[in-house]
Amino acid sequence: MLGEFTEEQIRRYSRHIILQEVGGKGQKKLLSSRVLCIGAGGLGSPIIQYLAAAGVGTIGIVDDDIVELSNLQRQVIHAGSLNVPKVESAKRYVESLNPDVKVVPYPERINPDNILDIIRDYDIIVDGSDNFATRYLVNDACVIAKKPLSHGSIFRFEGQVTTILPGEGPCYRCLFEHAPPAGMIPSCQEAGVIGVLPGIIGVIQATEVIKYLLGLGETLSGRLIFYDALSMSFDEIKVRRNPSCPVCGESPAIASIEAGNYLDNERVCSIG
Repeated sequence: MLGEFTEEQIRRYSRHIILQEVGGKGQKKLLSSRVLCIGAGGLGSPIIQYLAAAGVGTIGIVDDDIVELSNLQRQVIHAGSLNVPKVESAKRYVESLNPDVKVVPYPERINPDNILDIIRDYDIIVDGSDNFATRYLVNDACVIAKKPLSHGSIFRFEGQVTTILPGEGPCYRCLFEHAPPAGMIPSCQEAGVIGVLPGIIGVIQATEVIKYLLGLGETLSGRLIFYDALSMSFDEIKVRRNPSCPVCGESPAIASIEAGNYLDNERVCSIG
């Protein structure tokens, strides 16, 4: 198996290869895997950084934003890229970190018209978006297309993570059936976020993705991890599938993207 790697790859991935649970076979699996990251902001930055370092062979990145100075407090992959599209900045970062990784940039906002086409060719989707409309859209599309999904969110000093495996465990709507009313959640500018928080939550998401791709351990399917940075505590909430869930329940009302109601909600700080 090691003969299939170059000498440089053996050195680069040596700490993976010597893990009995990963080995050469697992590293080869990572190099052939395809992961889509929706958002290249606070959560997207550590997710992209660690998936690229791990040798995930193809990383798709969806984001229509440009790098602003206020982003650099937490969006660590964009240093030196002010006023550059985030997908371009992220692509540059990945290419400088690991030449084995191919980046597929999507400099657009995910929406009901493009989401099924974009997610089709990926093994797992990671949601690092920054508004509720996108979060529900991504969840529904992944359930409909039977694509595994890593969800993470952050707010001020708190974060949460879960993994959604359609057909096996609960989806995001089983947790939160509807988005909160517009204006209820403060914006980033109003509420703020401690800069290290998305790093913690994003790395947990990246860990879930790698475990899923390698078939290792137990994912967070059916469990929601809640993190409080001020008390430095983790709490786990068990979650069950809701038989009445409008997208993954016994009689789903949302059987297609066209059936969903995805308002273009104001961007909020609960993700990015």
